[in-house]
Amino acid sequence: MQFIEYSKCSTCKKAKFWLNDRKIKYEDRQIKEKTPTYDELNFWISKFNIPIKKLFNTSGLKYKELNLKEKLTNMSDKEK
Repeated sequence: MQFIEYSKCSTCKKAKFWLNDRKIKYEDRQIKEKTPTYDELNFWISKFNIPIKKLFNTSGLKYKELNLKEKLTNMSDKEK
């Protein structure tokens, strides 16, 4: 299993603790160092049937700085 994390994220820290506590093996991937590619994102969206919006960090500074809360409703899936 691949675990993609932002090391300063409290939710990521909790998830990592949960995995470690249960001795679940994973490959750690720092999102800032190895950002998911367009193809990876498309694969995950289709494989796991998740809404694209779930991939956005709505608490993040960049999300707020770009005013994505307002913009996402008018964007195509490809633009998102």
